[in-house]
Amino acid sequence: MNRSGKYIAETPRLLLREFVLDDAENIWELNSDPEVIKYTGDPPFASVKMVREFLLNYKDYKKNGFGRWAVITKASDSFIGWCGLKFNEQNLVDLGFRFFKREWNKGYATEAAQACLEHGFLELNLNEIIGRVARQNKASIKVLEKLSMDYWKNDNCKGIEDSLYYRITKEQYLQNIKTSF
Repeated sequence: MNRSGKYIAETPRLLLREFVLDDAENIWELNSDPEVIKYTGDPPFASVKMVREFLLNYKDYKKNGFGRWAVITKASDSFIGWCGLKFNEQNLVDLGFRFFKREWNKGYATEAAQACLEHGFLELNLNEIIGRVARQNKASIKVLEKLSMDYWKNDNCKGIEDSLYYRITKEQYLQNIKTSF
């Protein structure tokens, strides 16, 4: 595994780092699974070459100071998906995650997403982070609720009508930290 990307966060089981070109095949494989992208509104990449082009042109880290990050397990040093923050079409900071199906139901999404909230609020000093999810995506709804994100509204998201929007403010996040200890 190429570990040359900039590391962003560490959890008990995971490392989050910026994408590198060597991630292209893993990202292609991840997005090629119809079940993984079922509720995303994203089409699969047509080829590994297209993923490489995407990665070469990925400007979020320099432009915004954050983006989507590769999620690596410490135990096996394996790419298992991605998680991170980005500005969406409405200029809101959006939390997103996507993992290989074989990694579902292991708590990785919640663990990685929690690290992203911590980084967003404590390192980047963001005031609010949202999460958007298709109403049918019960597993992702559960993750957002575990993160203490509150339901906010229904809206269209990338062509998925009646998506659910959740959000959490920095103040709520800090209050949750105080009450969890």
